[in-house]
Amino acid sequence: MALDIDVIIAFAEKDNESASNKDLGWVTQFKKFLELMLFQVLGQKPNIVLKAEFDSITASTMDNAAVLVAVLSKGFIESGRCLDAVEAFYKATTDTQANRVFKVMKTPLTNSEQPPRLRDLIGYDMYQLDTETGLMKEYVDFFSEEAERQYWMKMVDLAYDIHETLIFLREGETNTEVKNIFKRKTIYLAETGHDLSVQRNIIKRELQRHGYIVLPKKTLPTQFSALEAMVKKDLENCSLSIHLVGSAYGEIPDGASQSIVDIQNQLAAEQSLAKKSKSEDFTRLIWISPNLKNASDRQKAFIDTIKRDVDAQEGAEILQNPLEDFKNIMREELLESHERVMHDESRGKSIYLVHDRVDEQAVKPYREVIKKNGFHVVEPAFEGDLLAVRKNHIDNLRNLDGAIIFKDKVNDQWVRMKVLDLLKAPGFGRKKPILGKAIISSNESPSHLEAFKSQNLTLISGDQNKALESLKSFLSDIKS
Repeated sequence: MALDIDVIIAFAEKDNESASNKDLGWVTQFKKFLELMLFQVLGQKPNIVLKAEFDSITASTMDNAAVLVAVLSKGFIESGRCLDAVEAFYKATTDTQANRVFKVMKTPLTNSEQPPRLRDLIGYDMYQLDTETGLMKEYVDFFSEEAERQYWMKMVDLAYDIHETLIFLREGETNTEVKNIFKRKTIYLAETGHDLSVQRNIIKRELQRHGYIVLPKKTLPTQFSALEAMVKKDLENCSLSIHLVGSAYGEIPDGASQSIVDIQNQLAAEQSLAKKSKSEDFTRLIWISPNLKNASDRQKAFIDTIKRDVDAQEGAEILQNPLEDFKNIMREELLESHERVMHDESRGKSIYLVHDRVDEQAVKPYREVIKKNGFHVVEPAFEGDLLAVRKNHIDNLRNLDGAIIFKDKVNDQWVRMKVLDLLKAPGFGRKKPILGKAIISSNESPSHLEAFKSQNLTLISGDQNKALESLKSFLSDIKS
């Protein structure tokens, strides 16, 4: 399907007001970051159009757009024009099965406050909650540690999910190699209690990064019969289900006597038995938190049933260990067999030397110094299709000990994108902190890179001899 516009972002005017003339509005900043993310996963700059509530966008424009991102806030839901834009997009895109509407939560809204059209969609929360007061705060510093954990992780989720839709819509134009990565195993990742929602999202992200299709793709219904039908249908399309069980029992749907967590486990056990009778593969991984001191009596009874009831255990491997250990087991079973081994401990610590092909000659002296100091040098791939190159880059980010971004002929925009990737590295399944990050610039006075100092990046510049000495000092700090 050939569409000229990749993404329309619909928003209320006041959600893009800036504190001063110098600052970008919230939505403009959001568009800028989404462009960067999508450029990285698509390999080309996306065409993103802003649609404020008083902008007139014709019906033909809606017909010509692949995705609508609705930025939800109090202002959005009170604006008839914003709601009309959503309706117009749905009307223009009734001919496809792809998920083409995404809701970004700029502020917290209850399900009943949201437009009926959008209630069942999974939301991408782009706001910050004060852990002490529970009040919502907007991000001022998009590169803070708090933003790294929340805003950027959701931005990564959104970009990959939009990417999946764009790939689906462009299916006829892509080559077979690109499409094959999306034909891998479909996994049911069960909804959890509120105490494990963040961990579930991290696992979901990691599975998606490796090309797995993760269900459910929509928010589970609050009414039991509709929920049961949806879960059963999703499980039929899967060969594996993953269940995370913590202290929270979970919400109880209308018309049910058990929690959503409990219901999904029972339906998965039934699915395992049904597929077993047909000689079809279906396995389950159940993780139970080792720390259950705050669990209610009902939750403890549910966990006891999982451990002792033969029916509840059907087709399941049950683990009660630290969550990181469970993730490692999951990676070994699902992911490690598909990955190239990137890091050999016997070869010492690894440095990911991030550079562009155009700087291949200029980077050579620095590569040699890194090797002579006892480090294993990992470098980007430049051959293969875009998704393979991107996967190699993510694998490197997952396994590196230190990272150095090299700038000679490349522009500042290229550097900024690589810095953002380092910022997002925890979301790619890293198991350890990055020991050191640096930018080497052949420009003797890289004042244009000073902004990166606030992100714990060492700036190395000057003539080559001076830069190489500074590099040795940086490497010494990583060793120690």
